[in-house]
Amino acid sequence: MQHAAAQIAETFLGRIDADWARLVEQVGPYAPQFTPAYAPYAALIRAITHQQLQTRVAHLILERFLACFSGEAFPAPEAILALDPGVLRACGLSQAKVVAIRGVAEAALSGQVPTRAQALVASDMDLIERLTCLRGIGRWTVEMFLLENLQRPDVLPADDFGVRQGYRRLKGLEAAPGAAQLRRIGQAWQPYRSAAAWYLWRVPPE
Repeated sequence: MQHAAAQIAETFLGRIDADWARLVEQVGPYAPQFTPAYAPYAALIRAITHQQLQTRVAHLILERFLACFSGEAFPAPEAILALDPGVLRACGLSQAKVVAIRGVAEAALSGQVPTRAQALVASDMDLIERLTCLRGIGRWTVEMFLLENLQRPDVLPADDFGVRQGYRRLKGLEAAPGAAQLRRIGQAWQPYRSAAAWYLWRVPPE
């Protein structure tokens, strides 16, 4: 995100109310760190690999996975489908993840998973609806892809535990709002909900 756009988002949030003004003051300038511009199918496969694992373990499994395809930065969908599923299992992937990864590769070939060029011009909701039909891909995974990889400015991953707990601490609530409730609350943060999520992840601990 360009500096001027980040500054506008930061200023907008700081004017919502006194709690947001204090949070922006405490955290400082909005400075998101985006992931590399992976092709959508590659980003989704990386996300599947990391699900329910510690980062270090997930990185190790991903390294083993990539080592099965020498000479390629990331294997083409055809290469993944040509590999024996047992080889993927030997990398440390669960059976469910192997099935999900192969499903993403098949969907990339069929066009259900768009190319990066197609994803850049597709709407957020179109991508959410298309990609959450895939096995192993939930709304949170797609929203994080939109936010971190495509750098969309108005995405609120309301299912995210850290975002919901951040809002609870921001407002001094006894319980965090549910995802549906937070989506309703977050309508007031449009069109800068990505920046709002970034700040909520950084609400100081109690």
